Amino acid sequence: MHEHSSSRRRRASIGTGTVALSLGLCLCAGQLIAASPAAAATTPAVTPVAAAAVAPKVTPSMWAGTSTRSLKWGSTLKVTAKVIDPATKQVAKGTVRLQGWRNGAWRTWDTDTLKNGQVALTAKPTSTVWIRTIFTGTGYNQKVTTKVKVTVKASGAKVLAEAKKHKGALYKYGASGPKRFDCSGFTKYVYKKAAGKSLPHKANTQQKYGKAVAKSNKQIGDLIIFRNGSYGYHAGIYAGNGYVYDSPHTGARVGKHKIWNKNYVVRRLVA
Repeated sequence: MHEHSSSRRRRASIGTGTVALSLGLCLCAGQLIAASPAAAATTPAVTPVAAAAVAPKVTPSMWAGTSTRSLKWGSTLKVTAKVIDPATKQVAKGTVRLQGWRNGAWRTWDTDTLKNGQVALTAKPTSTVWIRTIFTGTGYNQKVTTKVKVTVKASGAKVLAEAKKHKGALYKYGASGPKRFDCSGFTKYVYKKAAGKSLPHKANTQQKYGKAVAKSNKQIGDLIIFRNGSYGYHAGIYAGNGYVYDSPHTGARVGKHKIWNKNYVVRRLVA
C-alpha cells in the first residue's frame, strides 16, 4: 500500500513538470514566472500631432451715421456705415445689418454687403425706436455700433393711413368709433389715434383747432371743415387731389369722396 502511494505521487509530479514545460513556464517556490522577458510584446510609442495654428480674428473699426434723429411718420431713414481693417488700414469685406429694437428684441430691417468698405441701409420706422448696425465678415470679430434713438413724429401721411383703415364703417349719428362714426366722430377718432390730438365731437368747434392753412397749400392729413356761411357743419380728412376721407351721412359709409363744396376751411393739426 505504501509503495503504491509513492508511485502515484511520482507520476503526479512528472505530469506537472510536463504541463509546465509544454506551457513554456516553470514553477519555482510556488510562483509562476514568465519563461522569457524577450517574448513579451512591445507597444510602439505614440507621437502626439501638433494642432494646426488658427489665425486670430481681427476686430474692425466701424462708423455709422443716420440721415436724421427725428423724422415724420412715413419718411425713410437712411443709415450709412463704413468698416476698416485696423491692421491693414484698408476697407473690410463683409455684411452690415440695420436693426431696430421692437417687442423686446432686435429686428433686422435691412442688410447689404460692403462695397468699397461702405454700405447704405434704409428703413421706415412707424414709431420712435432705438437702432443699431452690426458688421460680420470672414476673419473678423463681429462689430456692433452703439444704439441710437430715432424719434418718429406724427405726420399727415400717418393721419391719412389711419383714416383709410376705417373705410366701409357705417355712419351712425353721435358715434365716434371704433366701428361706427358720424362725421366729427370720425375725425375726432382718427386724430386721437394717429397723432394723439384731442378734438371736440362737433364739426363747428373743430374748425377752431389747429393752424389755419390756405386752400392752395392744403396737404394730405389736414382737417377739412365744410361750412354754411361761417358755421361748420361737416368734417373730413384731406386725401389729396381734391378728395377727403369722411363719414358722410345716415346710410353711407366711411370712404374717399370728392370735395363738393368750395366753402370750406383747412386746419393743420400735424406738421
